Amino acid sequence: MSSQIPTSRYGGIVDQVKRQIKERIWLPGERIPSVRVMSKAQSVSVMTVLKAYEQLEAEGWIYAKAKAGYFVAAHFNRLSEPEQATPQIVNRSIRINRHVFEVLRACKQPDVVPFGSAFPDPSLFPVPAIGRLLSQAIKTMPINSSISDLPPGSLDLRRAIAQRYLRDGIEVSLDELVITSGAMESLGLCLAAVTQPGDSVAIESPAFYGALQAIERLNLKAVEIPTHPRDGMSPEGLEQAIAQNNVKACWLMSKFQNPLGATMPVSRQQAVYEVLARHDIPLIEDDVYAELYFGAEKPMPLKALDDRGLVLHCSSFSKCLAPGLRVGWVAAGRYARQVEELQFMSTLSVGAPNQLALAQYLHHGGYDNHLRRLRRTLVQRQQQMLGAIEESFPAGTQVTRPAGGYFLWVVLPKPIDTSELLTDLLERYQISIAPGTLFSADHRYQHCMRINCAYPWDEKHQTALYQLAAYLTELCEKR
Repeated sequence: MSSQIPTSRYGGIVDQVKRQIKERIWLPGERIPSVRVMSKAQSVSVMTVLKAYEQLEAEGWIYAKAKAGYFVAAHFNRLSEPEQATPQIVNRSIRINRHVFEVLRACKQPDVVPFGSAFPDPSLFPVPAIGRLLSQAIKTMPINSSISDLPPGSLDLRRAIAQRYLRDGIEVSLDELVITSGAMESLGLCLAAVTQPGDSVAIESPAFYGALQAIERLNLKAVEIPTHPRDGMSPEGLEQAIAQNNVKACWLMSKFQNPLGATMPVSRQQAVYEVLARHDIPLIEDDVYAELYFGAEKPMPLKALDDRGLVLHCSSFSKCLAPGLRVGWVAAGRYARQVEELQFMSTLSVGAPNQLALAQYLHHGGYDNHLRRLRRTLVQRQQQMLGAIEESFPAGTQVTRPAGGYFLWVVLPKPIDTSELLTDLLERYQISIAPGTLFSADHRYQHCMRINCAYPWDEKHQTALYQLAAYLTELCEKR
């Protein structure tokens, strides 16, 4: 029954309690109004309040005590959230590939604590089940599958993906879907399909470094748009950038953005889509964290608003199910044919057994049960990491509180170069971070870092986090 409650009813309570906590009406550890008191005050049902409190608990704002009620989580009201950065809207070439390569190479050593990793804890995935299906697919796949599963890809897998879109209320044609070698290939193919060398692309600021790499590889230019750490890309900033530059495409993450963790409210999604539609500019929507939401309902992508075929919606199974198989897809709208042709000219196709194994898992493997367990684990680990950061990082530190995914964006209170910090951490403690310099064409975010909170909160990771905090405190005291 509770799943039938309109989002607007309990969403108003969620927003109200968040606002009150931010304004320090309710302090950490204090009891908020009971379900029945809130129900009477807001003239809504008890079930509506329960659903609102469930979402607040899932996002880490409150916690429940048996027979005592709901209380404000300890880590709120201590460190503030970052403000929106205001990058210069400058049309610039990108030179970041070497920096990304050097950082990622340093972070991938097996004995390094992977706070800088882009990938979640591999033990979170049903590897044995996927392995069995992969073995079965190799043994039983049709002899002509190496041909039949060429672009746009396995019909069974495209059907399974299209069915999941329909469950979200989005109708996607099978002809629109192209299976790719992970999301990075789909994103790169989409960018190539809608641009020519020298064109300008509107991106978030800070931006996922993969976007910067793709722009550099295709000899394009980037225009960085102000992006709020909680609400995502600014529609006003996008409009201004389009007025000042010959923007040919836009690339963004509408939810759980990497590195900020921002999720665009529907009103902002609509405003951004209207700006792009008015100028007939295609949108490449990077949605690889779509299934990693912490609330009661899955946020919708901009693809759900698209009635012109402008949105090329890209995702993959790498962050939520099977990282090693490297299988992604794009629902490419009016650009599907161009994407398919470009794939023929590059990687040709995704391995047929990988596609068949994933199709079988989606149809029969308990995918939704796995996702529910995964989300519960991720929100718990995020809360544990946030609590430790609030407790131990230098005063004045700012940190985001995403409603999904597994990244935290940390803004340091003093001008500490996090690229140099990474070098020191690797040498002293074998700890990695993702320095802010990975996420922009300039050094605007060199005092920031992205931290992966998907790993277990065990002794190893707790010790590493407190070592990082102590070292940051030492550096801040010297400045």
